[in-house]
Amino acid sequence: MAPDAPQVTATALGDWPGTDPLEATRVVRGELGGPHLPHLVSLPHRGVGSDPVGRTAAILVELPVDLQPHGWRLVDRPGKDHRRAVSALSTDLNVLGDVIGAESDPAPALKIHLRGPLSLAANLHLHGGERALLDHGARREIRDSLAVGAAETVSRVQALAPGTRIHLQLDEPEIADILVGGIPTASGYRTLRAVPDQEVSDAWDAVAEAVRAVGVGTVAVTFPADRAPLDVLGMSTLSAVAVPLTGLKMAQWEQLAGHLEAGGELWAGIVPEPRRLRTVSTLAATVLTPWRQLGLPLSRLAQVRLTPDSGLESVSPSAAGTILSRLTQTADALNQEMAGN
Repeated sequence: MAPDAPQVTATALGDWPGTDPLEATRVVRGELGGPHLPHLVSLPHRGVGSDPVGRTAAILVELPVDLQPHGWRLVDRPGKDHRRAVSALSTDLNVLGDVIGAESDPAPALKIHLRGPLSLAANLHLHGGERALLDHGARREIRDSLAVGAAETVSRVQALAPGTRIHLQLDEPEIADILVGGIPTASGYRTLRAVPDQEVSDAWDAVAEAVRAVGVGTVAVTFPADRAPLDVLGMSTLSAVAVPLTGLKMAQWEQLAGHLEAGGELWAGIVPEPRRLRTVSTLAATVLTPWRQLGLPLSRLAQVRLTPDSGLESVSPSAAGTILSRLTQTADALNQEMAGN
């Protein structure tokens, strides 16, 4: 395969074990050098403000938060928890800049991951304690604030890594329940009304439009495997979907095939049990078996990025590095299949 030919690549989904951003950044960038896609690490084990919701809340514009027993709450002015989240992100960005500055041949691309606008609204609370997802106006404010904050964060990263192409990953772990009205209220005695499909796709597009305006390449959205709303994805302008392959039904694979045939990317989660890592041939078969059943041409494998099923914060740092290595080895195996076609 020619060096510049499209090929299968690998990335991770962002969350990383441990508390040392320097070591984490070095490992990720070491394992996921070009043509693969390294990411800005986040370290939930550091505690308050480094969790996925606090991390994303740190970039919101004019929507400060603090931490209450029931979760993150929108407030009038930033408190210590907000400042801690902002500080953790700034540390990670500074470390990233230092590591890239010391590299002789930096990877040409980098990924940032954030909570998506709907899952973020489901996990931020209003002054009275209810989820912001309840209120249409609050959902709109969070969407718009996230769009501006994401674009500003991209610009900060671009200043640290000149010439690097930035991609954005929006995580929507609660999206299936959001779409069917399955998110519980703060009291837990009832559930919130379903958010319309069109509003969901419009929210994704609002964030995507803002970051594309500052030069972002791919905008991907991550879904849970068993209830991935691929039909709603098709209503949006997003070009990539990240979904675990384990448990996908053939009907979902057929939807993914349509997404690929339309030129979209599949970020394929192929490591369902990070503590019991499978062989390269087994992981490759996770992609190739349904691929062949659907009659997809092997050339379309170039639209695939391999990922773990989820973040890697639950394993040891050494195990996380091993998983990334196995992903890149599996990408190599799939590229050999594609080249031999």
